Amino acid sequence: MANGVEKESVLMMFSDEELREISGVKRGGDYIEVTCGCTSHRYGDAVGRLRVFSNGDLEITCECTPGCNEDKMTPGAFEKHSGRETARKWKNNVWVIANGEKVPLSKTVLLKYYNQASKHGNGSHRSHNGRVCHRDEFVRCARCNKERRFRLRTKEECLIHHNALADKNWKCSDLPYDKNMGV
Repeated sequence: MANGVEKESVLMMFSDEELREISGVKRGGDYIEVTCGCTSHRYGDAVGRLRVFSNGDLEITCECTPGCNEDKMTPGAFEKHSGRETARKWKNNVWVIANGEKVPLSKTVLLKYYNQASKHGNGSHRSHNGRVCHRDEFVRCARCNKERRFRLRTKEECLIHHNALADKNWKCSDLPYDKNMGV
């Protein structure tokens, strides 16, 4: 039963329409895989395969050269491996091909379920520069039973979270996505 629920959650992660523009999409058991890359001014493009798992994890297998053995890297590690001069901005520097153009991950639907905040649950609400920032909230999906992150930076985002919290039958597919804003 658990396997059936997991498989259904992968199928419901992204609609065919959301992935239609992105090149090289493959659906696996509990993930979506797409061709990605990172451009270095010195070394050119490093290409890889990005896996977006149903639990929000991201994993990249590097295909920069035939002999490269880098596997199961985080997007940040892939960005560094590619030789990118201005590393630490992987959401903007790692790209996928959409409609024939390189599009940063932050401008795609692929980060819809990404949740780095829950991996570092130290309770601190201070950003790396020391300023206090608003913490994110989570709502559990009624279909796949996973917690999904809601950013609470604007009144509109707070309203979306409030409405999801009030809906007992809220599903991951109800999570809104704005191409201009990212996730």
